[in-house]
Amino acid sequence: MDSAHSDTTGGADQLVTTKILVAGGFGVGKTTLIGAISEIKPLQTEETLTDRGIGVDDVAGVESKTTTTVAMDFGRITIHDKLVLYLFGTPGQERFWFMWDELAFGALGAIVMADTRRLTNCFPSVDYFEHRGTPFIVGVNCFDGAERHNPDDIRIALDLDPGIPVVLFDARDRESVKQVLITVVEHVLGRASAERGRGDVPAPTT
Repeated sequence: MDSAHSDTTGGADQLVTTKILVAGGFGVGKTTLIGAISEIKPLQTEETLTDRGIGVDDVAGVESKTTTTVAMDFGRITIHDKLVLYLFGTPGQERFWFMWDELAFGALGAIVMADTRRLTNCFPSVDYFEHRGTPFIVGVNCFDGAERHNPDDIRIALDLDPGIPVVLFDARDRESVKQVLITVVEHVLGRASAERGRGDVPAPTT
């Protein structure tokens, strides 16, 4: 995973590559998001669900799902000519959470995906990034037929800090996903700027 570390050093004309995690509960759309936006053929580690997951995996609300990510998803998107995002999707099932620390190593920020029909499924991701101090936003995947909720109401339900963006989007739509990625980059940069202003971190040298 060392080759995936975010590189934010160098002059203004240097290409910057940044690692972003995509996390959330089982069946929330992480694989779909990366597949919709990646400019390369995404690496996927999906396997067919078997009866060994009965009583172990929580499939409530996604009973029709037949596959699951067992390691990670990986994709790449160029936001503009000087910024490339490497996207790593985490496995959603609890039995694969041991991989999160490895995937999170070197990540600059994260997207926690949420499904309002199963909102509690994103709590572990929120807790994980809060504990690590990793900047994150919440992206609410608007599934067909699901009731729409105000982002501020979702923020309250998740007990999020007021400064954490909550964005409604469609994981199947490339432009919708791109706006989510722009939001997480802007949030990371805004948080870093605020920390420098408070003197929490040293200003970069040139």
